Amino acid sequence: MGNAPYKRVYKHTKRRGNELTVVCSFCGKKVPKYKTFTKRGGFSISDPTVKKEFSKNRLMLPSKKLYLCLSCARHRKISQPGKSRKSRKKS
Repeated sequence: MGNAPYKRVYKHTKRRGNELTVVCSFCGKKVPKYKTFTKRGGFSISDPTVKKEFSKNRLMLPSKKLYLCLSCARHRKISQPGKSRKSRKKS
């Protein structure tokens, strides 16, 4: 069995067994919080006519914190295993 091109380093903030579990925003899997990736989710306005009408301090766009498990983060290309290793080889 070969080695993975990345290292899984989990830095525990509490003692093991007392970690908070969160639910993945995409697949619904329960994952310990230290293993998740976070992403800000929301929407933005791309229409230039609407942007001109509202200034930034008057317009409040909702956003929420999304937690992604390891497999969802890889599937959505948020974490790409081995990417940092390739950049180190080039230099």
